[in-house]
Amino acid sequence: MLIGELAERAGTSPRTLRYYEEHGLVRPRRDVNGYRQYDDAELRVVHEIRTLLADGFGLDDIKPFVACLRAGNDAGHVCPDSVAVLRRRMAEVDGYLAQLTEVRHRLRAQLDQAINHREIRCQMNP
Repeated sequence: MLIGELAERAGTSPRTLRYYEEHGLVRPRRDVNGYRQYDDAELRVVHEIRTLLADGFGLDDIKPFVACLRAGNDAGHVCPDSVAVLRRRMAEVDGYLAQLTEVRHRLRAQLDQAINHREIRCQMNP
């Protein structure tokens, strides 16, 4: 399939596919006329890329997942290098959650204090 068809089937643009190609994630074959040709396996690769990007992974993080698919696996997350990336990403997300929990507690305390202060001031000034 040509780049336009792959883009349409993957729900992306030809420009995005060329960007993925620049980063070594997508591998077209070239016709004698220079047109990019993609086989059906590239559609699966592009779906994997888009899913991982939506989950916050960077392009370098995605490479082991793509390599895993290219090695013939049904999923990109089953190979050791992919598992290592998943573990690292989970640790990052856990860190973000801990930070957000702390911020939430501080905001809750400030909000409670503001509400209590307002209620006291309103009762004093009828």
